[in-house]
Amino acid sequence: MTSEFGITKIKAREILDSRGNPTVEVDLKAGNIIKRALIPSGASTGSYEAVELRDGEKRYMGKGVLKAVNNVNNIIAKEIIGMDCRNQEELDNKMIELDGTKNKSVLGANAILGVSIAAVKVSARLMNIPLHERLAQLSGNKNEFIMPVPQMNVMNGGKHAGIENDTQEHMLMPIGAKNFTEAVRMCAETYHTLKGLLKQKFGAGGTNIADEGGFAPPIHSVEERLELMLKAVEQAGYAGQIKFALDPAASEFYKDGIYNIREKQMTSLEMVDFYKELIDKYGIISIEDGFAENDFEGFAAMTKEVGNRVQIVGDDLLVTNVERIEKALQTGACNSLLLKVNQVGTLTESIAAANLAFKNNWTVVVSHRSGETEDPFIADLVIGIGANQTKFGAPARSDRCAKYNELIRIEDSLGSAAKYSKLSFGN
Repeated sequence: MTSEFGITKIKAREILDSRGNPTVEVDLKAGNIIKRALIPSGASTGSYEAVELRDGEKRYMGKGVLKAVNNVNNIIAKEIIGMDCRNQEELDNKMIELDGTKNKSVLGANAILGVSIAAVKVSARLMNIPLHERLAQLSGNKNEFIMPVPQMNVMNGGKHAGIENDTQEHMLMPIGAKNFTEAVRMCAETYHTLKGLLKQKFGAGGTNIADEGGFAPPIHSVEERLELMLKAVEQAGYAGQIKFALDPAASEFYKDGIYNIREKQMTSLEMVDFYKELIDKYGIISIEDGFAENDFEGFAAMTKEVGNRVQIVGDDLLVTNVERIEKALQTGACNSLLLKVNQVGTLTESIAAANLAFKNNWTVVVSHRSGETEDPFIADLVIGIGANQTKFGAPARSDRCAKYNELIRIEDSLGSAAKYSKLSFGN
């Protein structure tokens, strides 16, 4: 006889993400509880990421996910039904074994992850505890729940804005907020102030938005974007309280050992000098993927130069993968992990990556993808594992605000127990 925690039904389907592209949704049932997981999709993806299985057929211009859906419904379900939804590691390892490849290319990380996340949601509900508490149990996080400092992407270039050889994301970090709810308000007010400046400077076309809700005006210079952001912060009344973060997504403009940012061509060491100038001039406290995904030397040089005062974050470099993190530790390549659960494909592997980072005194930034859904799961994840930062996009569009709103609810539910993160850098 199956216990109330035994999985009795799994059903996947094809839905749309925030870009209007297909993605996988999974419903999972145990006892009298059904929970749903919606899987995001990235645009500037690292080559070491787990495989997001696409159909490659005419429908949806090759981006359909019916193969992944079929793998859930007809392969994974047969093996998972009957298992205890509380045994997260056992469930995830079963699916990894069933796939049989290092990068989940047979079943698809999008198929496996849907089941992985839906299972933890069901177990939390059946155990009658909040999802972030269940995630804390699984990660071994025994610390008080820390509300994260958000990185809000408000200005876009690069692939997200359809511009070649350009810095991709320019973000606000409200380090001076008293709590998370205030942090959201500070960024939202600055975002709308920036919108006014852009409309005044470029007209209506200046306030077009990119995939993550950030503005994509006709600007091809990181310096000009940062100048406008600086002006918006000052006009909004938050000078000194909001710092900046960058995600250049450098793999996108790296070729044959040279970085090409618009008309400039630079080596790794010249890029270090370029970033140092931006850091000193604009108060940047975090740089993610400032170098290409295999340029461990460039990352290491940057970390050696400014790692004591700036967060050097690995995304495409690390792809939430323990092996890649271990290599970065050996080479001194960075001091922070960008955690994206769909890069690796299971909750268990994501938690292992985060815990390895924490063990080595790195920070962890829990991140969305540019193709998102309305699922707020990663809001609970950042609290549960004890990460102190989020990266969910602009304070605009329901796919991004769903995460911010969920964190506001969590902070409200925690009351006085909620503590806003005080970062060890940028203050």
